[in-house]
Amino acid sequence: MKYLKYIFILIIATTFSGCSVYNFTGTGKIDAKTFQVNFFQNNADLIEPGIDRDFTLALQDLIQNQTNLNLVSAGGDLIYEGEIVDYRITPMTATADQQASQNRLTIRIKVRFSNKKKEADDFEKTFEFYKDYPAQEQLVGSLLNSAIKEIYDRITQDVFNESLAKW
Repeated sequence: MKYLKYIFILIIATTFSGCSVYNFTGTGKIDAKTFQVNFFQNNADLIEPGIDRDFTLALQDLIQNQTNLNLVSAGGDLIYEGEIVDYRITPMTATADQQASQNRLTIRIKVRFSNKKKEADDFEKTFEFYKDYPAQEQLVGSLLNSAIKEIYDRITQDVFNESLAKW
């Protein structure tokens, strides 16, 4: 019983000593200290005002919340840039009388990522996600805001995983 305390301490010490290179966000060891997110211009055919700003801020917030990197406006070790290339609403399912019963909002964003510390990590890739909603509802106000937030949560996490999470 006397040695149980020492065994417990030894187990705790060895468990936490292995976490020095890895953290719970999956980013592992990053040589970079700073990052910048350039403004993501909205180049989609259908323009929804403000979604470019919202995506830029959402990506900045996610990286700040999940890493210890410092956000800078220029000269970052990691650079995210790109544009919103598609914002589309399409009917998905129809009723018996050929009326749409469900619509889908899809947003596609092209991202260029540059890592000045490790150029092998650079990429240019398109990320896309969607949100379905009932066709009887207009995609405005809180329904629009929650749909865009859900889409951006997924896309920003995908961008983060592609650029920093080395699973």
